[in-house]
Amino acid sequence: MKIKDITAYLEAWAPLAYQESYDNAGLIVGDPGVTVTGILVTLDITEAVVEEAVRKNCNLIVAHHPIVFRGLKKLNGRNYVERVVIKAIKNDVALYAAHTNLDNIAGGVSFKIAQKLGLENVRILAPKSEMLMKLVTFVPTEQEKPEFRGASQAVLDALYEAGVGQIGKYDRCSFRTEGTGTFRGNTDSNPTLGEAGQDEQAHENRIEVIFPAYRQNTVLAALRKAHPYEEVAYYLTTLVNENQEVGSGAVGDLPEALSETNFLAYLKNRMDLSVIRHTALRGQPVRRVAVCGGAGGFLLNDALAARADVFITADYKYHEFFDADNRIIIADIGHYESEVFTKELIQQYLLEKMITFAVILSDIDTNPVQYYL
Repeated sequence: MKIKDITAYLEAWAPLAYQESYDNAGLIVGDPGVTVTGILVTLDITEAVVEEAVRKNCNLIVAHHPIVFRGLKKLNGRNYVERVVIKAIKNDVALYAAHTNLDNIAGGVSFKIAQKLGLENVRILAPKSEMLMKLVTFVPTEQEKPEFRGASQAVLDALYEAGVGQIGKYDRCSFRTEGTGTFRGNTDSNPTLGEAGQDEQAHENRIEVIFPAYRQNTVLAALRKAHPYEEVAYYLTTLVNENQEVGSGAVGDLPEALSETNFLAYLKNRMDLSVIRHTALRGQPVRRVAVCGGAGGFLLNDALAARADVFITADYKYHEFFDADNRIIIADIGHYESEVFTKELIQQYLLEKMITFAVILSDIDTNPVQYYL
């Protein structure tokens, strides 16, 4: 199996199209055509992690955080980013990152936190809108020719294979209505129905499906290949609907309500924390919990709208804690601490199919923040 096979598998799970504009997810260093000897999974890529990969015969490192966020103008080892890239290149170790694209999918980073906390009814906290498109196309029915029996289903099957028709927990979703289509081919046409130069009409099924916008080219290629007409009529519409499978953070409920102090103790234990920075307790039970791995302060209003009792995230600044305003408890557990279990998430996903070589969790603690206790 080659590096490009691994990256394709990862990007089917966490598409690069879902990363934020500032991000740099994907293959950062390495030749996609190289055969993989082993994969080391880490939160951050440091020189020590590259050395660990070499020792363990892993020529691909899959990380959550990209080692390169901005363009490198020089590679002379003047900082840790340049040194890591140089060391990786010298040792033929490829570097890959699944960052905000993994943050932004259902089942991603924040969902891993929710799993660690045993939350139920977990859903995306802030779904993204305008991430979906609707395709409308027209397929002849068997009323025109017996050979068109099943043509609509054949087109739909091809579209489903290309990624259309997924709505939450349901797939192969579509809508169809029957009507009459009209057309006239010019002298250069070779119409499937009727004669060139003649006004024609046909019994057709109007088929409507939705799909993630980033799959547009794949969906249209599948449509053209499966459709019986020489020229395929279709409409594409960008939808303002929220995509319940793509967005930031997660929210869910504890199986049973806990007192605030008991919940903080529970959080500390479940997330293996040394310390929790939090706002004033409100004297109310905790049942609904909102979470966001990494710096999630931008989701406070979403947590409030979801009626969460606690919002767990990281990287809160002093004055930002005042924004809780006794409406919610903000619990800052640390950036590394909120995302370190992402390693397990990535490893578990890769192990579902990667059975011909090792997928190893890094032993290196890459947390740059230390605590004096």
